[in-house]
Amino acid sequence: MAPSQPRTRYRDHGPIRISVVTGATDGIGKSYAEELARRGFSMMLISRSQEKLDDVARSLEEQFHVQTKTIAVDFGRTDIYSKIEEGLACLEIGVLVNNVGVSYPYPEYFLHIPDLDNFITNMINVNMTSVCQMTRLVLPRMAERSKGVILNISSASGMYPVPLLTVYSATKAFVDFFSRGLQEEYRRQGIIIQSVLPFFVATKMTRIRKPTLDKPTPERYVAAELSTVGLQSQTNGYFPHAVMGWVTTKLVPSNIVIFLGARMNRLQRTGYLQRRKLRQQNGAGPKTE
Repeated sequence: MAPSQPRTRYRDHGPIRISVVTGATDGIGKSYAEELARRGFSMMLISRSQEKLDDVARSLEEQFHVQTKTIAVDFGRTDIYSKIEEGLACLEIGVLVNNVGVSYPYPEYFLHIPDLDNFITNMINVNMTSVCQMTRLVLPRMAERSKGVILNISSASGMYPVPLLTVYSATKAFVDFFSRGLQEEYRRQGIIIQSVLPFFVATKMTRIRKPTLDKPTPERYVAAELSTVGLQSQTNGYFPHAVMGWVTTKLVPSNIVIFLGARMNRLQRTGYLQRRKLRQQNGAGPKTE
């Protein structure tokens, strides 16, 4: 079977001002796509599932009357960027949102992570390589025009080490450092490169179902975050998160923050393993009767 081609809903006749969002079918990425479409941008949506991409693209077109294009790729792989480069050709990209990311299924000690070798490779490819490669593809034409915005979605977990989520935390620290260094390199050329470090947002990844003031919906978070673009090169994006960021980096000593993070994640790990054991026992029960 031949590889699928990027799904296009508009004709590629010359440059088109467009926003590119990776990880665009759920959570924060989907909300960025919706908010940017609301502001009149045509959209390039990149994620793994073509079916989900089609659903999001159709929704954007119906709600906001914008043009859409999609590319289905697995960011866990490194052989995908020639396909993405082909899909981005001739597009005048105004905004890139490097949102795609993966976390732990549950907090775990490093050596106890199932399938550790593949886990490491996948997390580095999705969380770090994607940011570098997508920036490599998009930044040159932005620099030629002396105009463009790149939003790199890091995490508050990248502001300090988070034990039992150590690999995730480290990859998000990379995204933050990469973004801030690149901003200094290219700010004089009119490019905005922003490091975005949210705390908890009510998404599938965080498994938070009920939003609160400090755990907002993705829609509320993204609307707040976009108001900081051009004002802050590093942002928590949402006022309650900014307060939390100030407290945990300026007011509380880092060793205490690390200790409390480890304690919280150990408790979450214990609860998860207990629930998993109970599910396994319940599942095995009928077979022994």
